[in-house]
Amino acid sequence: MCGIVGLFAKTPEVEAKLGEHLSAMLIEMTDRGPDSAGVAVYRNPVAEGALKLSLHSADPDFSWSALARELAEELGDTVDMEVRGSHAVVVAHAAGNLLRSWLAHKHPDLAVVSAGAAIEIFKEMGLPQEVVDRFELREISGSHAIGHTRMATESVVTTEHSHPFSTGEDLCLVHNGSLSNHNRLRQRLRRRGIEFQTDNDSEVAAGFFVNELRNGASLREALEAGLRELDGFFTFAVGTRNGFAVVRDGIACKPAVLAETDDWVAMASEFRSIAQLPGANEARMWEPAPGKIYVWGSA
Repeated sequence: MCGIVGLFAKTPEVEAKLGEHLSAMLIEMTDRGPDSAGVAVYRNPVAEGALKLSLHSADPDFSWSALARELAEELGDTVDMEVRGSHAVVVAHAAGNLLRSWLAHKHPDLAVVSAGAAIEIFKEMGLPQEVVDRFELREISGSHAIGHTRMATESVVTTEHSHPFSTGEDLCLVHNGSLSNHNRLRQRLRRRGIEFQTDNDSEVAAGFFVNELRNGASLREALEAGLRELDGFFTFAVGTRNGFAVVRDGIACKPAVLAETDDWVAMASEFRSIAQLPGANEARMWEPAPGKIYVWGSA
């Protein structure tokens, strides 16, 4: 049992308070996932040729400022860095294509949590309230975000095993449920060049969708393929640079609620999370149908 939340802003006012709203939704899902929590926020897209990475260090004494200086010297580029708790968002402007390979060679101890033009991921072990406070999530603005509170049933409780999972640029996934064929799919996807950092079944689903997109599928087509090939129970929220999508398996035993107003679109595992939003009482509310794909933005 886990908790999923998502919020897509339709107005500048909601964008400005995206972190505040999403934090309230996430905390409301605490009893569905007390082990760890995480969010993916889409904001401040970088220019073409630049690259934004979310990094995590397990070393509490790691010097992010020293890393920033080293990056600037080694890459010969202006590097922006924003540190939040155990994570840092790093942007390389002219040398974006070199950033990932340089980090893998020089700092293999750092985990790349996400990569792309707009995505930023923050996730940690602990109660959602603690994670919100640790990353100062309430102050973040953005166009849209998804979040997750985890109650581990399939793999160990670590930051690496926490959601969201991102296996492709600007794409991530949160998942409530379990997959029965993830080991076989992981082997197949690895042969096709998809890299995994954990043994978590949800990361396999993220890798599956990235592989479909790389082969030319649209997001909707990738999700349709998932309905055919992913065995198990699931509610997925999938974030992209320009929006997010929601889909449940054909049996739909994992709960989900969708709501929409003139100001926002929201999804959550339970209505009480959406009830934290302004105007929730006037929202159009419905339960997503089994096996139906819902998309907002140009996802």
